[in-house]
Parts: sequence; C-alpha cells; structure tokens
Amino acid sequence: MVAKRTVTEGEFAGWQMYDLHDTFDQVVGPFYFRPDPDGRMRCAFRAEQKHMNAGQRMHGGCLMTFADIALFQTAYQEMEGSSGVTVQLDSTFVDAARVGDLVEATGEVVRAGKSLIFVRGQITCGERTLMTFSGVIRKFDRRG
Repeated sequence: MVAKRTVTEGEFAGWQMYDLHDTFDQVVGPFYFRPDPDGRMRCAFRAEQKHMNAGQRMHGGCLMTFADIALFQTAYQEMEGSSGVTVQLDSTFVDAARVGDLVEATGEVVRAGKSLIFVRGQITCGERTLMTFSGVIRKFDRRG
C-alpha cells in the first residue's frame, strides 16, 4: 500500500498527499485530498505554469490526470485497501483554468460491485465547472 502523509505547512496544511517519488502523479502534481464534513473526498491543487497549454489555459491532459486521481480518491472506501486500474474514463470539458486558480474535484460512487466501481464527479474552480467526468475502476483482490 502506498504511504500517505499529511501536509503540515502552506496552503494545503491539513490535507493529505501520497508520499510518492519519481512517479507521474508527482511530476504533474502535487495533488492533495481530504474528506469533506459529509465524508466525501475532495481533491485539489493550485494551477501552475507547468499545467498550461500554449494558449495559457490548463492543458486537457492535466485535467484528465486530475480526474483519474479524483476517481480513485472518490472510490477510496470501496477499494477496501485493494489496488486497481482505471478501465474507463469519460470527460466533458466545460471551462478553462488559468495560472493561480484553485482547482478542486469532488464526486460520488454510483455503484460498487465485487470487482468494478463506477464513479462520477466534477472538477471546479470556485463556482465554475471546468470538467465533468465518469469512470470505472477495476479492483484487484488483495495478494497474500
């Protein structure tokens, strides 16, 4: 299981992040997460220049990566400590983020079976919806 750590300083103090080194998540992120008061997971990051495309709007690939991270955080309780892979991720781009924007994602598990978890969610910047997404995670049994 991948180790998580709680951020102790800065804008995301109190949020958690994965303690990963030299992974795609860390190169593109960092991405942070914490539960809302209702128990649903919230993911967030601050938009930087490295997240922009040539038009100075957030690159769609960055939003897709963030949606994939949010997919797993939303399904965290259903994963029950198992690992998994994304088998489907659909998205609709609605608006753009710019450098300095706080980008957040929330979602819900629509259905969870023994091996498949269906999730839908949205990525926002303040009151603006940047993207909606839905996806399916294939959960693997724990190895002994």
